[in-house]
Amino acid sequence: MAARNLCGVLLFALFLYGLNASSVESSVNQELSNIFNELWDLDVNRMTPGIDYNISVQNRAGFVSQGSTVARDQAPQPLFSNVNEDKMKRTTTFFLLMKLLDNYERSSSVFEQYTPEETTEISLFLDAVLETQVMKRTHQYLVSKGKSSSDLTTFKNQLNWIWFHLYNRQRNTSPDSCGFEHIFVGETRTESEIAGFHNWVQFYLQEKSSHLDYKGFKAGQQDSPDSDDHVLNLQFSWHGALKPVGSAFIGTSPEFEMAVFTILFLMNTERSTKVVVDIDQCQLELLVVRHGNSIGSAFPKLLSSNSRHVRQPAH
Repeated sequence: MAARNLCGVLLFALFLYGLNASSVESSVNQELSNIFNELWDLDVNRMTPGIDYNISVQNRAGFVSQGSTVARDQAPQPLFSNVNEDKMKRTTTFFLLMKLLDNYERSSSVFEQYTPEETTEISLFLDAVLETQVMKRTHQYLVSKGKSSSDLTTFKNQLNWIWFHLYNRQRNTSPDSCGFEHIFVGETRTESEIAGFHNWVQFYLQEKSSHLDYKGFKAGQQDSPDSDDHVLNLQFSWHGALKPVGSAFIGTSPEFEMAVFTILFLMNTERSTKVVVDIDQCQLELLVVRHGNSIGSAFPKLLSSNSRHVRQPAH
């Protein structure tokens, strides 16, 4: 328990440090920026802000200490004011993603085991993801780097292990988590602490069901997000637990998120990998934490948007 809590505290401290640090120049990984921008352009299933969904970022959230369940609500309205659910249900990967979201126990200490039906749902979801141009290009890139087999079935099994293999997050326990659950669904470590939960579809659905309350955005003092930003740093409560600082892609397809973090996971072997990349008009910091041969955690953090990170020539 102590080791797991220490890991959570360290991740939280790392996130806060990066969010509140004064302007420190980080080296942009150009190779990863290039492939991620290719995937961005191929992501035809991405939802369009102002057309397929609308968000209201409202006000800046205040500081909350880790473990607290109390936060001043700086966002009286929901984050999502509208989402085109019909389009989501017509888009295969979104539709199959939503079917996976109820397959897990919220508490990270509860034993997890897939039923035959849930195993089939995972297989169908991966099949749909592999049919997208985003994941086809990802597969091609990973094969060229010697990180994946050219055989499609072998690559599917690799994705399955990275994202859906069940493992224990603390020693001497039965399997209670996986990368997909942690990142796309979210978990609670205690009654007060949210772990993971970095997917916008789950955020929207939980907010719609009144299980989640958006408290406001998190950003540096000289920056603030826009309603068309595709990454947000935010604060929210969920089933009575609180996430002081969280983050998520907004509007992106599940295949894009899986592709980005799969590449980052396979291209590095460190316990924790952090890179800075430029995607579209945004500069992001991406973090992936390993759990053996599976993903333990992964999330984006918005550094700047609308090309604000691009220096303007002096006049």
